[in-house]
Amino acid sequence: MEFLPERDSDLFAAAPASAAVFVLRGEAGSEPYVGKSSNLRKRLQRLLGALEGQSRKLNLRERVREVEWWATGSDFEASLLLYKTQRREFPSTYGDRLRLRFAPLVKLILDNPYPRATVTTRISGRKSGAEYFGPFPTRVAAEKFANDSLDFYKMRRCTDDLNPDPAFPGCVYSEMKMCLAPCFKGCTDEEYATEVVRVREYFASGGQSLVREIEKMRDDASANLDFEGAAALHTRLDKVKSARAQLPEIVRRLDELNGLMIQPSAERDSVALFKIVAGRICDPVRLDVASKTEAAHMQAKPQSMEARIHEALAGVETPKLSSALEWMEHLALLKRWYYRTMKVGELFLTDSQGELPMRRVVRGVSRVFKGEKPAGDLSETAGDYWKFRAIEGGVDPS
Repeated sequence: MEFLPERDSDLFAAAPASAAVFVLRGEAGSEPYVGKSSNLRKRLQRLLGALEGQSRKLNLRERVREVEWWATGSDFEASLLLYKTQRREFPSTYGDRLRLRFAPLVKLILDNPYPRATVTTRISGRKSGAEYFGPFPTRVAAEKFANDSLDFYKMRRCTDDLNPDPAFPGCVYSEMKMCLAPCFKGCTDEEYATEVVRVREYFASGGQSLVREIEKMRDDASANLDFEGAAALHTRLDKVKSARAQLPEIVRRLDELNGLMIQPSAERDSVALFKIVAGRICDPVRLDVASKTEAAHMQAKPQSMEARIHEALAGVETPKLSSALEWMEHLALLKRWYYRTMKVGELFLTDSQGELPMRRVVRGVSRVFKGEKPAGDLSETAGDYWKFRAIEGGVDPS
């Protein structure tokens, strides 16, 4: 919308008194002003209103010629939109302006002749031979999980490029029998590769592969009346479960980090759906919740909420990221929202078959639409589910 100082009231009347991301543009070639606000009208009145006396507050009344804005329904949507706007307007400096903190990840370096695991906040390249697991809340949390997990295996922890030599003295891990010691040919390459496969399975399954392995060994020991061995395995199993308990639900291999985030919408009677694909955040789609069109009422079989969600998501295009840096930025935005103590909206991740828990998703849509807090127990009864189904079908739930 064009801004004329003498007709500023037209702009202030048109701007919504709600949350939005905005861009103030001046003469051609000048740098735009980009920001977000919980009340756009008040923010514009402060930036573009007439000055009364001397003031140190920023005022752009005489410089701005055009105002753009996009209404947002949640802080997450505003953060994503602000990121995209800053990236478009300031392609070389947007990173310094946003100050995103990249998500800590556990990296399994597989393109090394002797693979190892490390903790990083950088993705080296989408075509590299590495696998990444995360996002973790902090680097300390990622390092603790990685160290506690590697205690169950004998994969190397040194960072050197190895040139196996029988004359090499080894390190403390080989002395403690916690490493297969490929550095001085303490194992064959095949034995080390087998151990790496076990570590990959552990990280990919969130530790479940090792739990199954130890449980089977414990049961076999019990069946063979080796009760001491079974007790030792049971103690080891408790340690594995303790390490697994450190994992938040969102931590998984990045190419399997798929799900659906539900956020309040800036439009009435609806919520915003954000599809998550391999840690990448797709553009939101609007899901109409409360209002029903006349055509829908005329249908012999009204469309279910699950079907409407699937239909809304079917048209979502997965963002084509230009670089690993952009992938890291999407993960940073997702991590920042997920690990907040108080956050608006809900996230539902896919299962091992890549399917969304649709009954929980429908209940989540209902809660987000009503502004209710997320349910703490995932095994809650289906009462809310069927009640919401009745509401969307035009039936009085009472």
